[in-house]
Amino acid sequence: MSNSIKLRGLLVLFCLVLSVLALGPTLMKDSLPNWWKNAFDPIHLGLDLQGGMHLVLGVEVDKAVESRLDSVVDQTESLLRDEDVIFKRIERKSDDRMVITVYDADAGAEVDALIQENFPNLEPMTLDASGGYIEKNYRFSDQEIANIKDYAVRQALETMRNRVDQFGLSEPVLQRQSDNRILIQLPGVKDPQRAIDLLGKTARLEFKMVDESADIQQALQGNLKPGTKVLYEHRVDPMTKKATENPLVVFEKTALTGDLLADAQVRIDTRFNEPYVAIEFNAVGAQRFDQITAANVGKRMAIVLDDTIYSAPNIRERISGGSAQISGSFTEQEATDLAIVLRAGSLPAPVKILEDRTVGPSLGHDSISKGVNSVVIGAVLVVLMMLLYYRGAGLVANVALALNLLFIMAMLTLFKATLTLPGLAGIVLTVGMAVDANVLIFERVREELRHGKSARVAIDAGFAKAFVTIVDANITTLIAALVLFQFGTGPVKGFAVTLSVGIIASMFTAIFVSRLIFDLVLEGRQVKKLSI
Repeated sequence: MSNSIKLRGLLVLFCLVLSVLALGPTLMKDSLPNWWKNAFDPIHLGLDLQGGMHLVLGVEVDKAVESRLDSVVDQTESLLRDEDVIFKRIERKSDDRMVITVYDADAGAEVDALIQENFPNLEPMTLDASGGYIEKNYRFSDQEIANIKDYAVRQALETMRNRVDQFGLSEPVLQRQSDNRILIQLPGVKDPQRAIDLLGKTARLEFKMVDESADIQQALQGNLKPGTKVLYEHRVDPMTKKATENPLVVFEKTALTGDLLADAQVRIDTRFNEPYVAIEFNAVGAQRFDQITAANVGKRMAIVLDDTIYSAPNIRERISGGSAQISGSFTEQEATDLAIVLRAGSLPAPVKILEDRTVGPSLGHDSISKGVNSVVIGAVLVVLMMLLYYRGAGLVANVALALNLLFIMAMLTLFKATLTLPGLAGIVLTVGMAVDANVLIFERVREELRHGKSARVAIDAGFAKAFVTIVDANITTLIAALVLFQFGTGPVKGFAVTLSVGIIASMFTAIFVSRLIFDLVLEGRQVKKLSI
């Protein structure tokens, strides 16, 4: 046996062994040793094959503009005080205007200069004067508003991806769509409501000081001091597990936000054996937290998440180091989910669920059954046709077809690709295409045999003459499949993945494996007639 045949045989054997090892966790995951299961992942099934959730979320980008303007209002107020600019009030109007009321034109000029220097994206509007005061109106430019909205969607998508990754799901799909929408597909979700709660939570964490002097009854009747509002503290009785809502008056101005968090982890309170969320601030947040607690010793600070107070402890002493905790009679799952959304970051704008569909596992199993049946039926028909038409050579093509299917499934595992229902359609198409190259080769071989050439010469000439045609046809199809993968979404990508992998596997088996089998049969033998 020649060295060439030995080397090619070893290569095919290596690919065969690697494929069997890669598919082991998919076919026999319960009976394999741990090292095998850790080395190779099973084939990931898409939403349509294993069930799960299909969500379309809409990002309320107008809220992002309001939030950004609120931040600018807070910063501007601090700048005005730092620069000793005298003003009556500063506020955000409902039509996304920032209005600064000053006493005279000189103060107005100072305000204009300050805004132009620090917020160049704010445009001055028509000057209003009422009651002897001057109102300076500003709004974001149209380009800045567009940028804020675009950033809100992109940031929401990234935050969702971080939350899903920490949720522990395999092969989720998150894609941006038109009209500020985000498509999310979560295969294998066992608790749909928990996923919805986790993804839909804005998770805006704020630290606000409690107004100890406020009269709660007056506040509930709407008699609030300027700059304060009523929020409700969520409490759960540890014995009865009954939840209550207690009103508290807090200052509207946020002392510290969750944007400065570095980490959030679940811990267990050994005194009450209850979980809580331990949070750590980054360097800037730790410094700010240190300053706030030092200036407010003896006062209460409310820890607010999405306008709900989880706790409002007394600040007994200055807290350095940037550590705090959020407690609220959580269950372990509630504490875990809260830590996830805090680590992933808050959404820049609220989201609303526009579409919510759940694909049941039974529907997925039915799809798998029908898909596998279509592959089997297609393969059997191709096998029979090749045997009847090409006889012995048809058997070679069928061996190559079997290896082709094995290599396709193994590559899906090795590349960590997701198998979807359209992906199964791509495999069915590949089964039909897999023998196409063998048909071209066999017809060339027949031509050479009709010209009176020997079996070995006919095989050499058949493979050589068909090679360019096979490569050209498959490469052009592969390019089309890669374009579909790059620009397609959802089902189109699933089809493109299996088609691309199938083309690579079929070229290898048709050109390389089939030739190896013929060489093994003809090696050292005087074959006068081919069964083809």
